[in-house]
Order: sequence, then structure tokens, then C-alpha cells
Amino acid sequence: MVNASKFIEQAIEEIRAETGDEYVVIALSGGVDSSVCAALAARAIGDRLIPIYVDTGLMRKGETARIRELFGHMNLHVVDAGTEFLSALKGVIDPEKKRKIIGERFIRVFEREAKKTNARFLLQGTIYPDRIESEGGIKSHHNVGGMPLEMTFSRVIEPLRDLYKDEVRDVAGALGLPAEIQHRMPFPGPGLAVRILGGVTPENVEVVREANWIVEDEIVEQFNPWQCFAALLGLGTGVKGDNRVHGWVVAVRAVNSRDGMTADPIHIPYEVLDRIASRITAEIPSVTRVVYDVTSKPPATIEYE
Repeated sequence: MVNASKFIEQAIEEIRAETGDEYVVIALSGGVDSSVCAALAARAIGDRLIPIYVDTGLMRKGETARIRELFGHMNLHVVDAGTEFLSALKGVIDPEKKRKIIGERFIRVFEREAKKTNARFLLQGTIYPDRIESEGGIKSHHNVGGMPLEMTFSRVIEPLRDLYKDEVRDVAGALGLPAEIQHRMPFPGPGLAVRILGGVTPENVEVVREANWIVEDEIVEQFNPWQCFAALLGLGTGVKGDNRVHGWVVAVRAVNSRDGMTADPIHIPYEVLDRIASRITAEIPSVTRVVYDVTSKPPATIEYE
């Protein structure tokens, strides 16, 4: 396990040494990894840090408003790029292509924003499991294997590159970050795009966003999972009223893990699953079927794509 206090000292010195007197753009998503990076960089370089939150149109319900509340004190730059991301994903089905498209779009947005202040460095919250899964061919993380080979930044700085998620949480506690941030569930960098099997459209993003919100509302407080969410599997047959219809199939996923490298499904009582299914099919009329995923990692991954 990492010595959090010692790590903080070393990371601050590393950031100062690597950035000199330059302005630095940080990719701030509001998750624990990027929040820890932001806190470290703020201590290291102060006002030369430029936090940028990109609303890709693939975020959780209410996410952008909550990020403004949590990080508005840091001179946060919020970029509304939903149309840009969804247009780039139009017609794309392959999961790896999705990740690479999203990774490139992120960099292009950061490059545009960096030009406004002549920032030459990009700081991001890549952690060790991101590197393992990208380099091992399991999946391309948007901030590792999904990044474009050519970019205008002189350097990408990754202070957390050798830490596991639980170690990052320890550092967050030592930095005095709010408990909401320290213990926040992981959310994939590509957002809801990797919770949709197949093509990404504004319509199915909205379906999975609402389903995801219901799952979190029913599970987070009661079961304190490492991660829980809803994923859109495709279309299936159902019955609405007296009519046979085709509607969305939604999978519910809830797991516990220590570092994200392995995970076990949570044993959710049937009455809770029944309530989740009833809410999703009632509140989202285009959904006709809800299933619960009981697969461990491995052989599955936590997310669907």
C-alpha cells in the first residue's frame, strides 16, 4: 500500500519539476482520480492550473450541474461538447472504435482550450489498472490506448500512473477531499457510450441515463457497491397493454471490488431487483425487459464494453 503523505509530497515535487512556469490543463471529470490530480496540482502550481470538465453528452443524470457545485471554486472551465461527441460516434458499433473516437475527441477539446492560455501540458488521472488493461489488450482506456498518437501538448503528466484505485482513495483522504469524492463510484471515461451495446444515439443515451439513475437510486445507499449501473443490451420482445412490442433490454450490474482488477457481483435481494425492474419499465416506456448480471470479473469485465 502507498504511504499517502509521502506520495503527496513526491507528486507535488514531480508536478512542479515537470511543468516549470508553464500553464497546465487538467482533465477534470469529478471522479476520485482526476480530483486527486487536481488537488495535487493546485498545491503544486496554484493559479497556473486550468481545470477543464468536458460534458460529452454521455454523462450521468445531473452530473454537469453537480461538478459545477463541487469544483466551481477552482475556476473550472465547463465545455459543452455533446453534439461534437455524438456526431463523431454516429454509426459506430465496435467498442474499441468508440473508445478511440472518444479519446481523440477529448484531446482535441483540451487542445482547443489550452490554446486560449498557451498551456503546453496536459495533466490526467490515469491509474495503474488503466495502463494494465490498455497495454494488455483487454480494452483501450480513453486516456491511455484510446489517445491519439499526435497531439499538440508537449507532455502528458500522470501523477497517479502507478497507483491502484484503493490507493488513490487513501491519497484523497490524506488531501482532505470531501467523502463524496473520496468514495465516489468509478464512472468510465467514455461515459454512457460503453454502457450501450452497439450504436450510440441521443435517444438510447437518454434511455440508459434514466435507467442508470434508477439503479443508483435503489442500490448505492443501501448496498454501498464498488460500482453499479445500467447498460443497454439491445432490443427484445415485450408486452405493453395487450400488444406485443419491441423494446430495450436493460442489464443491471452491481459489484464489489478492491482495486477494479477483479470484482464479484453483489447479492441483491429479489424484492429490490423487482422494484428496480418495475421502476425502469414504468418510468422508461421504451424498456420492456430488465435482467441482473451475476458474472464475476474475470471472466467478465465490470463494464460491458
